[in-house]
Amino acid sequence: MIGADQTIPRKPRRRAMNKHSKKFQFDKIIRKTVQSLRQLYIPLSEYDKLDARFGSILEQRRADEADGVAFQARSIMLVGPSGSGKTTAVRYLKHKYRHALATDPEKEFCEFVDLQVPSPATMKFVGAATLRALGYPYAGNKQGPAIWDQVKVQLKLRRTLFLGFDEAQDLARYQTEKERQSVVNTLKSLMENSVWPVGLLLSGMPDLKKIVNQDAQLARRVDPIEFKRLHAVRDVEHVIKIVQRYADRAQIDVDASVRNEAFAMRLIHAADYQFGLLAEIVVLAVSHALFTEGFEAKLGIRHFAEVYSERNGAEAWMNVFIAEDYGRINPRKLLDDGDGPEDGEDA
Repeated sequence: MIGADQTIPRKPRRRAMNKHSKKFQFDKIIRKTVQSLRQLYIPLSEYDKLDARFGSILEQRRADEADGVAFQARSIMLVGPSGSGKTTAVRYLKHKYRHALATDPEKEFCEFVDLQVPSPATMKFVGAATLRALGYPYAGNKQGPAIWDQVKVQLKLRRTLFLGFDEAQDLARYQTEKERQSVVNTLKSLMENSVWPVGLLLSGMPDLKKIVNQDAQLARRVDPIEFKRLHAVRDVEHVIKIVQRYADRAQIDVDASVRNEAFAMRLIHAADYQFGLLAEIVVLAVSHALFTEGFEAKLGIRHFAEVYSERNGAEAWMNVFIAEDYGRINPRKLLDDGDGPEDGEDA
């Protein structure tokens, strides 16, 4: 992943590009530019909080190890709706700290290991998945507690400092009260291990809060960060700047139709008020402009309307970027014709 300050391939002189060409999608420089767009990460304030907290925990861990002091592991909980940007934030965090932490799972020591919680999320399956993420070829029929004992051994052998669980709300989904308490006890045992304590990075949907709040001892060892929904008015200016940043990265001009508050409000609604989805739509629109018009493109609302139509299968009158009364449209629905209840639903 590259940051905003890194270089991308220089676009060719305009005379080298034919704006009537239909083969921009095969142009190597444009392909490289689109890759660069996908790798550009524009942090939110929530990411800054995550970065600061993670850096502080890591620094304390390093200092305690150097002085031979028993380390008290702390954890971080990222909470937000689907599409809010949690997974991308963790990925970028891992990338940023790649020089301060061993993050390559192929190496002998790996200080940051992360995985997605498997389904079904029984402690046995999660433990087995964690072992595999640690590079241990688990194959057996041991019970959950025995598997987690192996996990703790592997965490120490690989010198793992942080263990990340994405979609961590699934750890307690469809579980009984007893099973949920078992989840909590397992998480605490990783942090409180006297031989090799490990900090957790838990990211997931809002239900994740129920798991952490179930146990006061666990809650006091976890720092919460919530990825909130975008605000239709307060975030307008920031959204306009984001669109400009991506256009600048693509080295294309921006039309006035996407440099105003009305457009930004439509874009926020199209992303269902989630930052991660918004960035995804912008990347798709800018990429579409490049693929259809090359570096001669001028990013406009038309490009956003076209990718929205492709993404949602929406007719023009149900397209957030075209419809007059776009507030009535549910951007999460695919092939929504807006014509009453869906098949199988009550009127």
